[in-house]
Amino acid sequence: MIRSLWWAAKTGGEAPFDTAHLKVHYPAAPDGDRLTGVFRPEGGPYPVVLLLSGINVGQDAYRWLAVEIAAAGFVCVTFDRVGELFGGEYGLTPGVDLDAARPGTYGSRPTCPAIPSILAALAEIDLLKGAIDLDRVALGGHSAGGSLALQSARHFPEVKAVFAYGAHTMVATMLGWPAGTVVPAQVDCPVLLTVGTRDGVIMGSSDRYGQEAHPADPVTRTFDEALTDRDGSHLLAVFEGANHFGVADPVDPTAARAFLDLPATAEPRPALAQLVIAFLRTHLYGDTRARAVLDGLPGLRRR
Repeated sequence: MIRSLWWAAKTGGEAPFDTAHLKVHYPAAPDGDRLTGVFRPEGGPYPVVLLLSGINVGQDAYRWLAVEIAAAGFVCVTFDRVGELFGGEYGLTPGVDLDAARPGTYGSRPTCPAIPSILAALAEIDLLKGAIDLDRVALGGHSAGGSLALQSARHFPEVKAVFAYGAHTMVATMLGWPAGTVVPAQVDCPVLLTVGTRDGVIMGSSDRYGQEAHPADPVTRTFDEALTDRDGSHLLAVFEGANHFGVADPVDPTAARAFLDLPATAEPRPALAQLVIAFLRTHLYGDTRARAVLDGLPGLRRR
């Protein structure tokens, strides 16, 4: 069975915008405490998967995926962190170091400084001692969270795989980049990029990247231009009929930018979960059966 617990991590910045509230999903023994609801972990040690959310998307939107990942033999962590976004606005954010994303500094440090604080906090949880392996970590993310994972992973040698949905490394002109710039992904591990064909948020954000007249597909460009060849370990999966929030359940119509999205004509979640789990088990467990699943999936681009 899968259970979860709550934790917190200081992630820098001025109070009260300096704390991430974590939900840690893990495989649990069935004999929990009836009064407290505490269930001890069963088995392990398990690799850790850290999910970085999209801007103003609550972590509960990814609970379905976190549970699927945990059931496949991982400890999966989501979190909510309210902090500064842009221009003095505040909202839910994984935390972005904008100065680290500018020309001249990009690549010198992670653009998501919360990552090491959250990983360190996991080691403090007594209930999970011995059940987690912090030397085997994957970063995953949706939208901006996926972009941060792609821009940060190389700085953490324990990160063995990165996956992202609706995310890319095309950078905003407001940061000083020329229009249409795709920066190299900061990764030293296999990457799985996924996107839907009806992603209205990426399409609706083209002006952010100076692409108003000629909107580009930044996810495909990221796969082609931001990643170096890795003997077919990098994967790109395009989900026909899925939209930007196809990974989020439920979609909150009062926050984020769901108003930009196109109506979905297909449901990507079952196939997406199968793909992500096969990818994670291949690269964090060396699972030959998972690799066979990946090798047998149609429609994947590889490099």
